[in-house]
Amino acid sequence: MPDFSLETACDGVVCGIDEAGRGPWAGPVTAAAVVFDRARMPPALSTRLDDSKALSSRAREDAFAALHDAQARGVARFALGEASVAEIDALNILKATHLAMRRAVDALGAAPDWALVDGNQAPALPCRVRTVIGGDARALSIAAASVLAKVTRDRLMAALAAQHPAFGWARNKGYGTAEHRAALAKWGPTPHHRRSFAPVAQYLGV
Repeated sequence: MPDFSLETACDGVVCGIDEAGRGPWAGPVTAAAVVFDRARMPPALSTRLDDSKALSSRAREDAFAALHDAQARGVARFALGEASVAEIDALNILKATHLAMRRAVDALGAAPDWALVDGNQAPALPCRVRTVIGGDARALSIAAASVLAKVTRDRLMAALAAQHPAFGWARNKGYGTAEHRAALAKWGPTPHHRRSFAPVAQYLGV
């Protein structure tokens, strides 16, 4: 389970950063940046947090609500950033992900001293950066960012699914399932599809 060991090893204000949506064929990529007041962290919140992929949908929603409550009480400070489909196609998915991360940090208002970033590639940020492979299962601030980014993006894809029901986005979140591929073959890409992704590009003439 994640804890504050990595945050404690850094001096000053530390934020955790993670993203959701690098792999899907449709929709934006979303990032979150989270700073905790570690001295006031409620144990009940700590036990709710983990890599968002390891949590059930209900557990993610519960943790998401608990994080918003923590922000209201001054225990947490967080912000979200996004890169659009157009930006993903123009920049590539890695650069767009880093752009979303930078936007999340900028939206915090005050820059942290350190950023712990899930993964092995560092975005350009206005602070020192440490990349952490598997960070969402190791650092509580990264785990919190993972939950916030995932739930936010999942809700967005569910909203887009109402506009384009054939693609099953409420279920697959834009990932390349058989249902999604079949809808692409029949209807062709929507404005929310990433045309720079090879599985989508092959259907541009449909």
